[in-house]
Amino acid sequence: MADPYAPPPGSIGWCDLTVPDADRARDFYRDVIGWAPEELDMGGYADYVMTQPGPGTPTAGICWARGANEGLPPVWLVYFTVASLGESLARVRSAGGEVLREPAGSAGGRYAVVRDPAGAVCALFEPAG
Repeated sequence: MADPYAPPPGSIGWCDLTVPDADRARDFYRDVIGWAPEELDMGGYADYVMTQPGPGTPTAGICWARGANEGLPPVWLVYFTVASLGESLARVRSAGGEVLREPAGSAGGRYAVVRDPAGAVCALFEPAG
């Protein structure tokens, strides 16, 4: 059964920042924006889910450049929701884009990292179900 809270195809579902020093980035965005960090266990280290002040709504992730995130560029990586990751990756390739990271599982679905023909990098995310 599809998750009724999953973002619909075509929407921005999430945004991550992957950097060599996630603690420093966590503190920067906490101090500058007011986000509150919540640790997310990654099996031996913690990435961070950053939540909005007040309601505590999860807003973005700040991740260490290790494990599944090793080799990702230190940019805010936007995750666009798609109906079918396989079909979308075929379209990336046929439209002149490049798949930088093949599909992998994550919380609630699967994702892949792609580069468009202009060189911009984003992730495509297919919710589970």
